[in-house]
Amino acid sequence: MPVIRHIGVLATCAADGGQGDIHPITNGALAWADGRIAWAGRDEDLPSQYAEERPANLGMPTPLVIPGLIDCHTHLAFGGWRAHEFVERIQGRTYQEIAAAGGGIASTVAQTHAISSEALFDKCESFLGEMFSLGILTVECKSGYGLTLAEELRILRVYRDLAAAGGPRIVSTLLGAHTVPPEMRGRRDAYVDLVVDEMIPAVARERLATCCDVFVERGAFTVDEARRILRAAREAGLAAKVHADQLSDGGGAALAAEVHAISADHLEHTSDAGIEAMARAGVVAVSLPLATMYLGQTPMPARRFIAAGVPVAVATDFNPGSAPSYHLPLALTLACTMQRMTPAEALKGATIYAARAVGLEAEIGSLEPGKRAEFLVLDAPSVDHWLYNFRPNARTAIAAEDELHWGRD
Repeated sequence: MPVIRHIGVLATCAADGGQGDIHPITNGALAWADGRIAWAGRDEDLPSQYAEERPANLGMPTPLVIPGLIDCHTHLAFGGWRAHEFVERIQGRTYQEIAAAGGGIASTVAQTHAISSEALFDKCESFLGEMFSLGILTVECKSGYGLTLAEELRILRVYRDLAAAGGPRIVSTLLGAHTVPPEMRGRRDAYVDLVVDEMIPAVARERLATCCDVFVERGAFTVDEARRILRAAREAGLAAKVHADQLSDGGGAALAAEVHAISADHLEHTSDAGIEAMARAGVVAVSLPLATMYLGQTPMPARRFIAAGVPVAVATDFNPGSAPSYHLPLALTLACTMQRMTPAEALKGATIYAARAVGLEAEIGSLEPGKRAEFLVLDAPSVDHWLYNFRPNARTAIAAEDELHWGRD
């Protein structure tokens, strides 16, 4: 049974307490077996059966140990990139203007249709390897760049194949309702029918996703359209998620509360009423500060959500347009600087609250007995120092599925 002793700070990140309660243990110890945590606590309290075990030979000090990171909002599979839009936004064009001219999501849909499944798999596998090197051990992966039945299923099958190949755990989400494809904009009802009557049943039959998401926004889907889609998804056994209030207060947060979504994401323009509705319904708010930074927006008001009792997760929104980075530790630092979250609050947002946002809080997200033994050793004396002294990669070791992986490979 592997044991790590004399950990400078063991941040267990248990769910109880508030946003900033990461339950740090000074001079901690951690024991695990068969991929599950057996014991976590103070080294001096280590039970004799674990104390007699030979400590794991890390060959390095263990100043800070945290749960494996969880990126609970990405658009992992896409063809091409959109660097030219980055320049256009710098020069003053808005996200909406670029989309209206044929850019944005529609541009990536066309590029995704043009890439083979094999090339798409290889591209995603490369991303996942680099994410793993940062300590990201679970990744939520949305479809949404297909927008036809065949293409949405193809993307989700790529995710299924990636999950079977190993690496970070994948949580797949159907986002057929990302936008109405250009060829169907005059037949919105027909496209919603396609999502409800064909995409959702096909995805459920093949068990290709565990969640269903809808982009509720001007130029995307209305609250009424999203309600119909998410109700159909829940009846098919898929958990509801909502892209909410990113560019305007479109009622997405209130809808997420109404349909008992597991998360509402973005939330830069959510009203006080929407925040209160999410708090009552227990919906996780997912902050995406990389997207806020790239789009030059006012950040999601994380302090208002926290004050209302809404758990705030932090994710990257990795996609080729509005958030072309999968660096979750950078997103955590931005949550601190742009949204006034403390480092402890941000860490809880990328561990147990992120696990809750993908429906896996019983398995991962905190270092507690019975949960998966997935943790990181960081080269930092504290959580505060880790997110303050930003570096390309501060992790020195990863434990996942009872195997230790060393170095910054």
